[in-house]
Amino acid sequence: MAERPKLVLAMRRDIVDLVLPPALRARLDTLADVHPLLVTDASDPAADAAFADAEILLTGWGAPEVDAALLARLPKLGAVVHAAGTVKHHVHPVVWERGIGVSSAADANAGPVVDFTMATIVLAARRTLGAAADYHRGVQPSYPERRGADGAVVGVIGASRIGRGVLARLASAAADFEVLLADPYVSADEAARLGARLVDLDELCAGSHIVTVHAPDLPETRHLLDARRLGLLRDGAAVVNTARGRLVDTEALARACETGRLDAYLDVTDPEPLPEGHVLHRLRNVLLTPHIAGCQGTEVARLGAYAVDEVARFAAGQPLLGAVRVEDLARIA
Repeated sequence: MAERPKLVLAMRRDIVDLVLPPALRARLDTLADVHPLLVTDASDPAADAAFADAEILLTGWGAPEVDAALLARLPKLGAVVHAAGTVKHHVHPVVWERGIGVSSAADANAGPVVDFTMATIVLAARRTLGAAADYHRGVQPSYPERRGADGAVVGVIGASRIGRGVLARLASAAADFEVLLADPYVSADEAARLGARLVDLDELCAGSHIVTVHAPDLPETRHLLDARRLGLLRDGAAVVNTARGRLVDTEALARACETGRLDAYLDVTDPEPLPEGHVLHRLRNVLLTPHIAGCQGTEVARLGAYAVDEVARFAAGQPLLGAVRVEDLARIA
């Protein structure tokens, strides 16, 4: 039997049992020789003994930055397997330069985000926040005043992994949605195959009842929805953001929501969290949630299961299913 690769876990202590519950941890132990030290602080000299022989670094939320300095302490490293979404904030390009494989469990995290976004789109189509606020005041809407989802125009910004998942769900939804897509990397033919009509971002904003954001957080996408573009949205439109807060100008959106012109469903904000007392906390037409669209609670084990499968592939000499390329860093969330 081939020798098991040596593996080090590096993530926050409070999540390791969620990422790797007993059954998953037992399977991991059959695939790799897991060092007993959980690395929560890479500056701890005690980590050196674990790093010296590590062939796999299995990371999660709170992982250390894997840069040239850390690689100097990981001379045998062959793969960084991330049991979470993006790797762009902790895995430096030098890792790829050294021929080390990098994998992310972003595919496993996408499903819950798509579910959350779709639920929010349906709530937005029905103008749920306003109806709920009125109901709290004892106001019952008449049937002509009630909104349904059929005929709602949904504008999807970004055919990313999650954006494509949302497009697929919109296409198969019971509601008769019309779907617009803005993405500079997608052709009109590809958009049509995804069930959407390709438009530029201004046309998307002007034509949509609901705008849902799924673009990556890059310098050029900061405030993609700025005051001007928010001004293009029709009265009563809704902004849904489960991507990154910096894609939307928070203060411009707050002003539009404060007048009652727009609704907002925000799982992410800029800054995050929003300061106590910010106007968005008190508006009847705004739903704020604390970045919970991705895997939560028992769902976090999906990330661990994906990562353990990647360890199995690495140990068997197979390609990593969730492999991230260095050239992807400029376009991923």
